[in-house]
Amino acid sequence: MLIVIPVHTATKILCTSDLRRARGPLYQCSCLAKAFHIVNSSCLRSVKMTPKLKKQKLGSGRRVIYWFRTDLRLHDSPALKTALDLDPEAFYPIWCWDPHYMYRARVGPNRFQFLIDCQNDLSNSITKLNKKSKLFVMREAPQTLLPKLWREWDITHLVFEKDTDAYARQRDDKVKSMAKDAGVEVLCIAGRTLWDSDELVAANSGNPTMSLSQVQKAGAKVGEINRPIPPPKKIPDPGNLSLSFEHEKPSKPYDVNSIYRDRNELTYSSIAGPENDFAVPTIDELGLKKPTTSHRGGETIALEMLEAILANHEYTATFEKPKTAPTEFEPQSTTLLSPHLHFGSLSCRRFYWGVQDTVARYKGRASTPPTSLTGQLLFRDMYFGAQAKIGTVFGQTFNNPYVRFVPWHLPSKVDPDTGHVSGEYHVDDPAAAQYFQRWKYGRTGFPWIDALMRQLRLEGWIHHLGRHAVACFLTRGGCYVDWERGAEVFEELLIDHEPACNAGNWQWLSCTAFFSQFYRCYSPTAFPAKWDKSGKLVRKFCPELKNFSDKYIYEPWKAPIADQRKWGCIIRGDGSEDVVEEKGIRYAQYPKPMFDFSARRELCLKQMKKAYDIGLYGADKKVTDGSWKELFGASREDPT
Repeated sequence: MLIVIPVHTATKILCTSDLRRARGPLYQCSCLAKAFHIVNSSCLRSVKMTPKLKKQKLGSGRRVIYWFRTDLRLHDSPALKTALDLDPEAFYPIWCWDPHYMYRARVGPNRFQFLIDCQNDLSNSITKLNKKSKLFVMREAPQTLLPKLWREWDITHLVFEKDTDAYARQRDDKVKSMAKDAGVEVLCIAGRTLWDSDELVAANSGNPTMSLSQVQKAGAKVGEINRPIPPPKKIPDPGNLSLSFEHEKPSKPYDVNSIYRDRNELTYSSIAGPENDFAVPTIDELGLKKPTTSHRGGETIALEMLEAILANHEYTATFEKPKTAPTEFEPQSTTLLSPHLHFGSLSCRRFYWGVQDTVARYKGRASTPPTSLTGQLLFRDMYFGAQAKIGTVFGQTFNNPYVRFVPWHLPSKVDPDTGHVSGEYHVDDPAAAQYFQRWKYGRTGFPWIDALMRQLRLEGWIHHLGRHAVACFLTRGGCYVDWERGAEVFEELLIDHEPACNAGNWQWLSCTAFFSQFYRCYSPTAFPAKWDKSGKLVRKFCPELKNFSDKYIYEPWKAPIADQRKWGCIIRGDGSEDVVEEKGIRYAQYPKPMFDFSARRELCLKQMKKAYDIGLYGADKKVTDGSWKELFGASREDPT
């Protein structure tokens, strides 16, 4: 029997699992959400349209806001399809330019440029389907903007793709609560990952997915990965676009991205942009320095890249990540689709099934997870599942029960009220602080490490194994610096930064979670030579070394001083100066290695072994109350 109760301000907030149970009746009766609260969604199957309800349905038009976030595409968007299946009389595709990502999340110009590319491409695609429509970009926090839009535009439904990132969870919960009070029906639809992350966790006995085998087993329980759905053929007209309410501009007591602003910022000067036309902001409006990446965003580019990859059947079917060369660039040896997955300009299901179908047609022996292309997507789901369960503390050690405690140098400061890291860190060792800064800016004196860090800063992307090398070097393989410092730098510089994947990968490479073979380290000299003895990547991104012979390209400090002068670069100093003059002749200058790698590696291994033997995790009382120091003693200082 169907049980309904009349309400004035409450609505049913549905997510994907509800829709799977109630797809048909939802489309028949979603317009009644402002008048009825359906107590048990499983009862939706038995809804019958009484004459009274039919009359109400005919007289109640659906006015829908579709809130784009990390799904900047038209193809294979379950949330967008859900919104359009409501058959709205007015349809508003919007983007809220959230101050959180402007001022509190670390985002450099390269990632902002990629986002802007994606937004412009999506807006153009919408306009091709309806000349009256576009991506309506508004410059205000969604928590304050959306309630005003509901009233201004007489909105009945808000639809968006589910986001399990920690900040997004909190934001969306607040929006849902306000929507309920306003009588607006919210449809929150999974689509960012192969499986719904929360369903994956539930199928993993309620535990975070900490291994690929757990993902595969849990995924099998959730069900087959959905085939991609086609893009819409039409977009309904928007309705009234008036903005007669007060624009609430953000306060920004601290801007973590201020180092990238070199001009007056106009992001929030008006709600609909300087021309009041809801246009996508420009880099100039954001007050940002000019981006330096050549990698561009947008659904159009993403689909072209994917088709080019899939057209190479052998590459697609036999791809093995560990066998791809981290020294290759222009072109790179991997797909470079990760930033498109992050911004949603490419659907992960379109990618997955494109690969699967190509493999099915391939006559030879195909690769399999974890090293295959589909294996990389499974790893992505693994990190998303772990974050979905662990929550805000997933990206830190303190209070995280799944991350091993290691007494790294430069540990994070913790807010005593929340138990969350504050974004600042303790400088407990001057040498470690210097190591970190030299690593961050590519001035360690190890050309392989420096080339990768300079490539990251310039292009916003480096190969997966390159990320392994620099992460190992900063943490357990040399500097003994907290992995959270490295994760912050990657958050700032990567165009494909995903909070879940970034934190998870740094935990993996620091051997604090997901991976435990801490004795396996990447040599900054032997490892790159295995892939390219000529050092092409070094010559490209450390051009001061471009004339060095192959013999010394990864160890330039070993070159005779006469050869150094002949090749135009002197190896000396700490990287603070780029030029040196001798007898009236100016030479480029490249720093000496900041430490003896072999000695540092042994010291770090000793510390890692001790941390493993003690066996503390981030949520253990001895960690949270500081008494861990009694267990580690003075030996903690060995690495420096």
